Amino acid sequence: MTTTRQDLRAFLDRKVDEYNRPSFIASDPVSIPHTFTKQPDIEIAGFFAAIFSWGNRTTIINKSQELMHLMDNAPHQFILQHEEKDLTKLLNFRHRTFNATDLLYFIEFFRHHYARYDSLEDAFLHTPDHLSGFYHYFFSLDSKPPRTYKHIATPEKHSSCKRLNMFLRWMVRNDDRGVDFGIWKRISPSQLICPLDVHVARVARRFGLMTRTQTDWQAALELTAYLITLDADDPVKYDFALFGLGVMEKF
Repeated sequence: MTTTRQDLRAFLDRKVDEYNRPSFIASDPVSIPHTFTKQPDIEIAGFFAAIFSWGNRTTIINKSQELMHLMDNAPHQFILQHEEKDLTKLLNFRHRTFNATDLLYFIEFFRHHYARYDSLEDAFLHTPDHLSGFYHYFFSLDSKPPRTYKHIATPEKHSSCKRLNMFLRWMVRNDDRGVDFGIWKRISPSQLICPLDVHVARVARRFGLMTRTQTDWQAALELTAYLITLDADDPVKYDFALFGLGVMEKF
């Protein structure tokens, strides 16, 4: 077990290097946006893959691929140009508790947003608090179904917001390793919050990176604050190490 911060940083840096490489992509939901080249397609595919990311990763990938196929593997074009009859083929889509009611609202939101903006990044820039601002913007349409609220997290409800923070990592982090896209430039990697789930939390507590017992927003902030002491410019790169240790190595 490591005993100093320098030793811990060196160990975690080695684990970041081990997992932050193209071989990581195929078995991870990030593989879904990697099948596209247009930025809006990457954003939409990545958003759905992130929102679907709870449970078995193979199932997440398969359901995300199914949805992209239903949208003719051109999600941005489908969202902006579909007619009502084109939505019929989506009505049987399910992923765990996410159903067609939720999907149709997501599509309506994306159509509303992309009719006004070129990038989904703008949706996260309505307030300095990117996630709370996004939550209120996402549910600003009159047609929002009450059941769909559960699929978009917000710090206001004390959620760790793991899936949205993972999506932001994909879009914002910019290195030469080929996993994260780095296509958003108005949010800095230094502003990101580490995606926190039970696996990452278990490893973080074992290393003493956080003490909070709940896996919630405050815990995500506490973990990120420690990671900033390891790399202030890119603290969330350590998500690769913590995730790899927790999920791949069952640490």
